[in-house]
Amino acid sequence: MQMAINLPKQDPPARNAMLIDAARAALLVCLDERAERDGFWRERLEAWYSRRIRKVVRRARNKAWDDVQALPGVTVGSVRAFVPSAVSEVPHELANLQIRGTDLPADEGPLPFDPTAPTIVVDASLEMTAGKAAAQVGHASMLYAAARPEGEVRKWAAAGCPLNVREVPADVFAACAAHPGAVPVRDAGFTEVAPGSMTVLTLPPGAFDPASGRPGQYS
Repeated sequence: MQMAINLPKQDPPARNAMLIDAARAALLVCLDERAERDGFWRERLEAWYSRRIRKVVRRARNKAWDDVQALPGVTVGSVRAFVPSAVSEVPHELANLQIRGTDLPADEGPLPFDPTAPTIVVDASLEMTAGKAAAQVGHASMLYAAARPEGEVRKWAAAGCPLNVREVPADVFAACAAHPGAVPVRDAGFTEVAPGSMTVLTLPPGAFDPASGRPGQYS
């Protein structure tokens, strides 16, 4: 799956907001109503599911960002996720976008938190670029949806798949990983991190306390 981040030189998106957009956009491509009908959207997703799932995150700005909006996919805020395709079939509008230069600085100050939504927790000690982290949270939202009951996922999708993202120190990440409701993502290790690294995980609503930044205390 190709993904594009809108990264203008002036006024780029905040890192946390972009990661939330990325997680939601990737998932909404998979949950789109067009995926339930025979045709292009469904065929491309099924072909992708049958192979090792990967995401490639690119940066766009100005006209390049506008141009890719015409390609099949879903845009959420600063991120557009595209219907998957073989590498040889990536449209030139996407293939011409740069993969490097997708980083964003850490956010300063308190972040918004929706206590009714799941929380994707990122291991900050891995020091992933924003582009790499965007791919990982995209995996996380998909795996979390796959692990939940269908009725719950449909209701979540109807609401636009609200979620939280938090980047936390290694000790907090380990505590979150021990939570019985955690759905982890292990990376294949093609870029930035070692193969098998647990990069991110998703906790269900109520399993992360935004005040303490730790799992299992919020209700």
